[in-house]
Amino acid sequence: MADHNVDISVQTQYLEEQSDPDSDRYAFAYTIRIENHGPEAVKLLSRHWVITDDNNQVEEVRGEGVVGLQPLIQPGQKFVYTSGAVLTTQFGTMEGRYTMARADDSRFDADIPAFLLSRPHSVH
Repeated sequence: MADHNVDISVQTQYLEEQSDPDSDRYAFAYTIRIENHGPEAVKLLSRHWVITDDNNQVEEVRGEGVVGLQPLIQPGQKFVYTSGAVLTTQFGTMEGRYTMARADDSRFDADIPAFLLSRPHSVH
């Protein structure tokens, strides 16, 4: 999904070794790929996540940058990072936005489309 020439894609993974279903702890990793298809560099200033678990409990997370960085993404370049979330249910969704800045300091929001966090089920 391109928003202001910024394309954001997500891959998720259930982290079985960090999860404890008996204690309602389900850990997930997500890898975000941010591609700049625009004519000028953009800087990721801040993030805003809305995390909803299967009980419709909503947690909002806001902060500067991602993984301790405020990356400057040049035209035609991409920035990829991995982070994580812990839910109390086997399923949940995340969505949000990044606030980005152009070289002239004008700002825009790049939407992060909703994605599913899901514990895989095995069939016996």
